[in-house]
Amino acid sequence: MALKKQFSTFEEMLSTSTVPILIDFYATWCGPCQMMSPILEQVGTQMRSRVQVVKIDTDKYPGIASKYGIQSLPTLVLFKEGQPVEKFEGVMQASQLIQHLNLLV
Repeated sequence: MALKKQFSTFEEMLSTSTVPILIDFYATWCGPCQMMSPILEQVGTQMRSRVQVVKIDTDKYPGIASKYGIQSLPTLVLFKEGQPVEKFEGVMQASQLIQHLNLLV
């Protein structure tokens, strides 16, 4: 789930991606976020050719979280062509998330 390439900015990552990016806004102290971690690994594996999963720690990058209106954790935001297109809040089952993503990508 980690980025294979380093980008100078978050916006560069979004604008240069050839596939949609699912951003997991999380915090290390957040219990529900920890519950989502294996679910996102499963989603990332199953949809690896169609969606890239990236984790953003809101404690380390509060400006990015603020820019996209992240008010609760965990929050997932799907970006297509550099723009946010869908937001998911709270814990979701992998099958439910995959079903939603299949409709969007």
